[in-house]
Amino acid sequence: MGSSVSQAGAPPPPPPTYASTPPPFAPAAADAAFATPPPKPHEEEATEEKVDYLNLPCPVPYEEIQREAFMALKPDLFEGMRFDFTKMITPCFALSHSVYMGSTEIPAQGNDVIKVPTSNYEFGANFINQKTMLMGRISHDGRENIRVKHDITDYLSLKINAQLTSEPHYSQGMLNFDYKGKDFRSQIQFGNNGFYGANYIQSVTKNLSLGTEAFWLGQQRKSGVGVVARYDTKKMVATAQIATTGMVALSYVQKVSEKVSLASDFMYNQMTKDVTATFGYDYMLRQCRLRGKLDTNGVISALLEERLTPGVTFQLSAELDHWKKDYKFGFGMALGE
Repeated sequence: MGSSVSQAGAPPPPPPTYASTPPPFAPAAADAAFATPPPKPHEEEATEEKVDYLNLPCPVPYEEIQREAFMALKPDLFEGMRFDFTKMITPCFALSHSVYMGSTEIPAQGNDVIKVPTSNYEFGANFINQKTMLMGRISHDGRENIRVKHDITDYLSLKINAQLTSEPHYSQGMLNFDYKGKDFRSQIQFGNNGFYGANYIQSVTKNLSLGTEAFWLGQQRKSGVGVVARYDTKKMVATAQIATTGMVALSYVQKVSEKVSLASDFMYNQMTKDVTATFGYDYMLRQCRLRGKLDTNGVISALLEERLTPGVTFQLSAELDHWKKDYKFGFGMALGE
């Protein structure tokens, strides 16, 4: 959200320009000739770019309005050891293996943190071409994660997200139909437990887009409506989201340079009276990426991804919660062609 002029002879060199105080040898007549009067207010308004409402850009998807902030404020932190290996079988098909050894937290009263050692292995298969994306993961304990995206037409696409477990009432599934217009996007959602939802986002100007959503939870007999606003330029992205469920979310990302971004967000939940503000950064060097954040709950976290060689990435993760006396450290390795 020119013209060129040709002349018979070469033009003479442009006359020298002077600063606000001309040198003593410059004549007064030359000062008057070279001085450029400031533009008038109405002339400045006339030079401003007019909004072409018939040629607005297509906005980002409704669920991705805060994607720049999430990149810096929601890094993939982990505790313990993680190893990922991806093998390309064909240009469209790949297999993956993931091993994780660490700990998981269980609910406890007060601020005490109880951790139980755990380990997990996942086998995955991915198929991606120009119109279809199929991604599947299955763990050693029988949990399955499935993601499907298929472009039915150039404007309509189908998405399926599912998580299947052997435990009753813990499996989840979501079916989405996304329609991409010239300057708008719309989505219809169907989920288990009687979930129905729809959202719509429209570009209002070149940089501003507005949207709304509505959902219904049949099992809990609850409904909600929300509105969002997103303003983005080449240097910054600001978003606001309000819902009738009592949730208020604000985010701001400042692009300092092509490699450095600063982000912040504000979250308020009226139901739990929880207020959280987070400040983070996203720093990309030549062969590494460093992301970190600090929130008002006293939690400090950082994630370092260092590319050792092509296809080999080393990861360091750390999260410090001084209030709960909870400290998490992890390291990992990712191999892929």
